[in-house]
Amino acid sequence: MKRLLSHITGCATLLPLLARAHEGHGLGGTHWHATDVLGFVIVAVLIAVAIWTLRK
Repeated sequence: MKRLLSHITGCATLLPLLARAHEGHGLGGTHWHATDVLGFVIVAVLIAVAIWTLRK
């Protein structure tokens, strides 16, 4: 369990390195789209399901 969380944390810290943005996105001028939020919700649900499954 600790190893899985360690891998998830490690991968999550590397994700910003993969970010590509067009003008209006990124740290300088952020704005969100509904699909961005939906993606974060899906990732959160998948992580919760993985943790719940591994606890059993």
